[in-house]
Amino acid sequence: MTTTVLVADDQAVVRGGITMLLQAEPDLEVVAEASDGLQAIALTRTYAPDVVLMDVRMPGLDGVAATRALCADRPADAELPLVKVLMLTTFDDDEAVYGALLAGATGYLLKQAAPRDLIAAVRSIAAGDAWIDPAVAGRVIKALAGVPRVADRVPELVSRLTAREREVLVLMAEGLSNAEIAARLVLGEGTVKTHVSRVLMKTATRDRAQAIALAYRCGLVVPARLSP
Repeated sequence: MTTTVLVADDQAVVRGGITMLLQAEPDLEVVAEASDGLQAIALTRTYAPDVVLMDVRMPGLDGVAATRALCADRPADAELPLVKVLMLTTFDDDEAVYGALLAGATGYLLKQAAPRDLIAAVRSIAAGDAWIDPAVAGRVIKALAGVPRVADRVPELVSRLTAREREVLVLMAEGLSNAEIAARLVLGEGTVKTHVSRVLMKTATRDRAQAIALAYRCGLVVPARLSP
């Protein structure tokens, strides 16, 4: 099965190099290239790639804003699949990392990463998993570790979720597996897996258990009363 990719980067040489690298893999195909955020949005809507490889800093509309637009809720009758964005950038500052993840990206990779890591990240994102560059993973994990102790941030964390992501979180809290959530919402299991990854990213929770606890703490899910 071939994974289609859109490469968005304002530097033609970098964009071309990434395209050549990906095209050399038998299971990857670059279907379009964009030089800025607006073009990335337009081409994504035209080609519906499995993965959008997005640079953070681009002229006009930057990669974070473009990602936010692509990952926003779509109408219920929308035919386009859930957009999966992998941020690829030279910047490893916290603002860039968290801005990208909160915008809806499910992966963050630095340009200085090895080519094999880029290929692995694209495949991972296409499969519905998350990918965080090891160079920034330590800071992300440290931030996640402190979240459960910050009760007053719970409403803020949940407010970051889209309507569909909140719906998935509620079903997670009801004990449904990804396959069961997919059946309930009439979605592909890979799409549900991506939604779950985004829920964990946006709420800064380490795993499903923490996300479910968050859902109860904020009142998104109310514990069932015991029968007398």
